[in-house]
Amino acid sequence: MGTVLLVHAKGGPPLGHVLSRAASRAQVHVLALSAIPATVAASAENLCTSVVTPSEAERLDLVSLITSRAEAVGADAVLTFSEYAVVAVAEACEVLGLAGAGGAAALARDKRMMRRTWQRSGLPQPEFRPVATQAELHEAVADLPAPMLLKAAWSAGSTAHQIIGSPQEADAAWRRSREVMSESAQSGFAELHVAEAEAHFVVEEIVTGTTAQWFDEPDWGDYVSVEGVVAEGVFHPVCVSGRMPTVEPFTERATITPALLPADLQDRVVALARSAVDALGLRDCGTHTEIKLGAGGRMWLIETAARLGGAMTVPQIEEVFRLDLVGMLVDHLLGRPVSWPERALGPEQARGAAGSLVVLAVDGHGAAWRDRRVWDFPAVQHAVALSEGSNLSVVPDSSLPDGSIVPVYDPVGGANTMAALCLLSADDARTVLRDFTALVDALPAVLPPPVVPAVPQSAPAAGSRTRPAAEPEGVPA
Repeated sequence: MGTVLLVHAKGGPPLGHVLSRAASRAQVHVLALSAIPATVAASAENLCTSVVTPSEAERLDLVSLITSRAEAVGADAVLTFSEYAVVAVAEACEVLGLAGAGGAAALARDKRMMRRTWQRSGLPQPEFRPVATQAELHEAVADLPAPMLLKAAWSAGSTAHQIIGSPQEADAAWRRSREVMSESAQSGFAELHVAEAEAHFVVEEIVTGTTAQWFDEPDWGDYVSVEGVVAEGVFHPVCVSGRMPTVEPFTERATITPALLPADLQDRVVALARSAVDALGLRDCGTHTEIKLGAGGRMWLIETAARLGGAMTVPQIEEVFRLDLVGMLVDHLLGRPVSWPERALGPEQARGAAGSLVVLAVDGHGAAWRDRRVWDFPAVQHAVALSEGSNLSVVPDSSLPDGSIVPVYDPVGGANTMAALCLLSADDARTVLRDFTALVDALPAVLPPPVVPAVPQSAPAAGSRTRPAAEPEGVPA
């Protein structure tokens, strides 16, 4: 049947989805670098041959930890769906002589190396400057036109992104982004293998996107992602996912499958994604390539990841196109033949549509809610009117428990300040977009306010900040 070592860390598709698909193709052993979500613990025990949580000392040499565990269980393949473990798993596969992303995996993780590689290949992307010190940041700010974007080179989920509008804002942005990266690392949302990764940044030109010549409806976001797989160095595009507009600065709100691009425009987007993936030299892995759409048919590469899309992208593809990408990738890594799509699938091949929405405490225009609210999915189901045939559910792995106070949206924290992840299935992508727009508008009205406990007369009335009851897994896309 084959034996697979799955390296689990935060982010990526829901673990429950991954385990059920992988376990149908192989014996699965889990190396848990992040805690197994409580919602998945029982199924993990039933589906997996073993689940091991290493000590802090063992994690100091992550590649050795992965290789030794793989050897101990007799793994025929090692894989991860987490952005934060991609490089370590790729290096371990190299040591073990197993199929994997290859030595170029870091190029699809470090945004500085990624942009240099694409620059050498002459591919369209924003102007950029690598930044590792405050002095280099000042040099970059002097070189690039304002406003510009400060990004953490190894982050995911738009963490530590900040718009710098003038040279005077540079120092404060630098301090805040470094603080957020340090906080994210403490919560497990950070690169697990590369030393000093949280200190690496890149500054980018902010290019002007538009949907006018790409989509018929005005409510789509001005960028898309091409989902695919590299098998023995050959890129196989699967489909193109659309987006809702981001929340300032560039936090993703929703992914919708499929993107409603005309066939000729989808072909152009896929061709650019192919050039981007080919330039990086990846070997055997999932891919997720984000592309900004501009006027006059212009496009710019945002980034490529050497793993399948996060959040609910993989389950959405399975629902809409009947492709089990997790199982197909497991089969390929085990050396079994796989029939990849001959070309990227589009709306014509879709059976309905699906989308995932990150619940953030901001309205449809990106403005913060006027008061605090409590996450209560049953209240949302009861009060929000969706289109006929639409079905809304919540993703437990990636959501706070009902009754948790919705975190205040922090633009620098990005998806780290999410409250929940919702999945919506509908007859077509236009309906998903329309229902998500209605849902975003309704949330601050239908979610209940926090219950303020009565304060005894003898007790001081001073308040304190309320933290969420639990932390969702996170959804880097």
